[in-house]
Amino acid sequence: MPVLEINRHTQDLNLEPDMPLLWALRDELGLTATKFGCGVAACGACTVHLDGEAARSCMLPLGGLQGRQVTTLEGLRDDALMQRLQAAWLAEQVPQCGYCQSGMLMAAHALLRRHPQPSEAQIEAAMTNLCRCGTYPRIRRALRRAQLP
Repeated sequence: MPVLEINRHTQDLNLEPDMPLLWALRDELGLTATKFGCGVAACGACTVHLDGEAARSCMLPLGGLQGRQVTTLEGLRDDALMQRLQAAWLAEQVPQCGYCQSGMLMAAHALLRRHPQPSEAQIEAAMTNLCRCGTYPRIRRALRRAQLP
């Protein structure tokens, strides 16, 4: 029975400890911005923040998360950096099918919080999410547009 802080609210989850965080978020808590993509932590559609760092929730068993802080896209609704990222995403016309976007935004948010003006190498290292539509150049432009002056 893990107790987690999810989007600044304590959640006492009466769930199996081997259940992946992704399914607890989506199926038990109704936080559906986090998407299922590949199920093996390769695509990034399931990216959330774990103690402020981008993490793939599809492979994180609840039992290992006791006392950790989880943030989903829903938890960043009023966050100024996320709002700036979303505006940049729209201005650069990043979304096409949109499936990967919540995970991309979560990875981008973690990157810009850690490195407000990231180098190309830092972007390359942090933005490992997959986009089937191939909007990577637009994502890079949006990251540049959203970074802090």
